[in-house]
Amino acid sequence: MNSRVINLSEKLSRFADHWAPKVVAQMNDYQFKLVKIQGEFVWHHHTNTDEVFIVLEGEMTIEFRESSVHLKAGEMYVVPKGMEHKPVAAIECKLMLVEPCGVVNTGDAGGAYTAPLDVWI
Repeated sequence: MNSRVINLSEKLSRFADHWAPKVVAQMNDYQFKLVKIQGEFVWHHHTNTDEVFIVLEGEMTIEFRESSVHLKAGEMYVVPKGMEHKPVAAIECKLMLVEPCGVVNTGDAGGAYTAPLDVWI
């Protein structure tokens, strides 16, 4: 039995950068990541996996080419694999992402917002 309790608020207090997910736990081949977002991210998709967004604090929008989904604290959304999307937050929003190990945050797009993998906090 794992007796390590993970306090999400405490983990979130340890960093201030945006668009740089930090791993807080792993279950089998899936990682639970905390991230702070603000502004607009890049259009991208993940060819081989769905992506789970869980809003812990604040609000955000996930834009798609033909529609968008608005999320508030306590809500979650699963972006289907292959679906092009762009996360946006007018003011800072704190999220948990759930995705397989090795998923690059910018998916197929690459570029300046690409964060290093497996950064644990």
